[in-house]
Formats: sequence, structure tokens, C-alpha cells
Amino acid sequence: MMKLPIFIADAFTARAFRGNPAAVCLLENKLDEDIHQKIVKEMNLSETAFIRKLQPTDNFTQSSCFGLRWFTPASEVPLCGHATLASAAVLFYKIKNTNSTLTFRTLSGELQARRAEDGIILDLPLPTQTQDFHEVENLIKAAIGNTLVQDIRYSPDTQNLLVRLSDSDRSFLETLKVNTGTLTQVENTGKVKGFILTLKGEPAGHIQPFDFYSRYFAPWFGVAEDPRVAHTVLSSYWSQQLGKKDMRAFQCSLRGGELDISLRPDGRVDIKGCAAVVVEGTLMA
Repeated sequence: MMKLPIFIADAFTARAFRGNPAAVCLLENKLDEDIHQKIVKEMNLSETAFIRKLQPTDNFTQSSCFGLRWFTPASEVPLCGHATLASAAVLFYKIKNTNSTLTFRTLSGELQARRAEDGIILDLPLPTQTQDFHEVENLIKAAIGNTLVQDIRYSPDTQNLLVRLSDSDRSFLETLKVNTGTLTQVENTGKVKGFILTLKGEPAGHIQPFDFYSRYFAPWFGVAEDPRVAHTVLSSYWSQQLGKKDMRAFQCSLRGGELDISLRPDGRVDIKGCAAVVVEGTLMA
């Protein structure tokens, strides 16, 4: 019988049952490829992360470098920030890893997670600059009808379509009805794999000022509305729009989520957030 340590952590929140949940599975040895997807479907979350030892002599408490893969219920994905944060939280808080910085080898290269006093800081790659992209009127209309749009950009690295809505307040984005049911039929070329809605934040003076708000939809990966958001794409876009390198963002999924963003001169981005581990157990099969 296979027995694997498994956890669920809520990322980008300090409180349980908020933020972005991800399952995290610790692997002593490689799994058969099809087993990954079976475990993901059993967990039934938008993402499940698999942390694996790179050498037989490694251990999860003292080693500082691990392999990391992310899967949705439909397929493997090249990058997932919130499941990376969840993975680091499991290693730091539950496994009591002794290092201050962890390195993960992934499909997107090496990523790092560092301890901070008030959370965990992820070091992630920034995608290349977003492009103007106006061949998607039918896709946008299918998703949000005649809602006013201010800007449209496309990230070829991540295959995300970013749609900036005309300036309004946060409640508008939170309550906006988005029809994801037909998106995979309207866009079936393989060019778009994620649909981001974003809105400029409200000015300082609010109780909690944020620079921008967002929601994320990925039916092409089997996830209608994903509580994670492609913040590497958003970071690059809003940094240009606002003329800022340091920003605070809020994701308007039902569970919410807060994160601090800092664009670095080396072309990468630091994203800081908290995480709460809410489930700890053993997967048996």
C-alpha cells in the first residue's frame, strides 16, 4: 500500500478557510505519471503540489532544495504561485525545515521561498511584457457581456489574457457575473489558457488601500474560477500603469486573498503572503 503525507494549506491569508487552498503531497520517490492526476482528482482542489526529494540522502527537515510540480484536475501547469506558497508553508511550519530559504526546481526554472517575519516571500520569474491583443472580442463578450473594458493585454509566456475593466469599485468586480461555460468553445485555438479580470485599486484613505484587484478563470485547465490569480502577469502590467515597483493586491474570489508585490531590478518579482495549514494526513492507496 502506498502511504504519502498530504496537507492542505490556505495561501495568501493568515486565517483558515480564506485565501487560496492547495493540496501539498510529499514524495520520497518518484510516482508513476498517472498517479499524480489521480491524487489531484481525489483532492478536488484547483491545484495540488508535489514536493519530491532530489537525492536519496535528502530529507524534508534539513535539505534546502527540492523538486516541485503543480497539477490542476485537468493537467500539469508550468507555474503556480499559491501552491508554491502552500508548499513552503508545509515545509517551514509543519515539517519544521531548518533553512531560511528553500529552492524549488520546477518547469519554470528555480524558484525560491524565504522566511519573513510576517509571512513567506516567493521569488518568481516575471513574464515578458504583455502585448496588445484585440482578436478576442468574442471571448470577452462571452465571458462578461457588454461590461465596459479599458484595456486588453496578452501574455504569450503564460497564455493569459488580461482584461482591465473600466475604473469602478471593488464590489463591482466581486459581484460581476462571469460566464465560463462557453469559453472553451469560443477559444479553442490553444492560444489562451487563462482569463484575468482586473481593476485599478481604490485610493489611499480607505481602511485597506490596494493598488489593484483581480479575478482569474481557467476553464481550459478544468477550473471555472480559480482562487489563484496570475500575479506575475498582473505585477508587470500594473507596475507599468501605476509607475510603481512595490504594490499591494487583493484577489476578489469568494475567499479573498492579500499579497505584497515587489518588482526587482533583475527581472524577477518577490511576492509575499501568509499561509495557514488546515489539513494534515496520510494518503493511502
